Amino acid sequence: MARKAASLELAVLGLLHESPLHGYELRKRLNLLLGWGRLLSYGSLYPALKRLLRAGWITEVTAASPGVSRRQRIVYQITPAGKKFFGEEITDSGPSAWEDDNFNMRFAFFSRTDADVRLGILEGRRSRLQERLDRAQHAAGGDDRYLSELRRHSIESVEREVRWLTDLINAERSTPETPAKPVTPATSAPSRTAADTGPADDTTTTSAATVADATT
Repeated sequence: MARKAASLELAVLGLLHESPLHGYELRKRLNLLLGWGRLLSYGSLYPALKRLLRAGWITEVTAASPGVSRRQRIVYQITPAGKKFFGEEITDSGPSAWEDDNFNMRFAFFSRTDADVRLGILEGRRSRLQERLDRAQHAAGGDDRYLSELRRHSIESVEREVRWLTDLINAERSTPETPAKPVTPATSAPSRTAADTGPADDTTTTSAATVADATT
């Protein structure tokens, strides 16, 4: 549970790093990022936002609703401390970045990740899946027809992901290194309001989420 919460919080910081968002738009983009297999509820999102607020990594800004409504809504934006934390976390290529709960999210932010970190995560993920594949292939038989089909389906799914990861690893090794998009350090990032930023654009996150879905 703690691992999932940490992954969600990092995803929130990554999206807010691009632009301030209100809760509805943030949830919509997170669902695109996390994929169809993990539908995020407000019951998970708002506790995560409260934890980030307490940590000082995001802040709330009150903005007027568009159109004729006079209702005000809360817009969340990342703080300089939040940018610093996000920049530190996405350099981690250790085992936690390879796991099912984290990999899709980390992959979605690969454009902000250095090449050696990307390669470490991809190789770690492949090795983890290969271990899983070896165990499944050597599992004892004796299942009925439907359990055997379920095992076969699982093995084929993992094999497809291993092939996909191998292609990505080969591409990373053969492509000249390009610097990741810079993550603004805490000392140089002025705070922004929702009015400064304007309406959020779905295009960037949608494309990242589409790539992330391929791993699920």
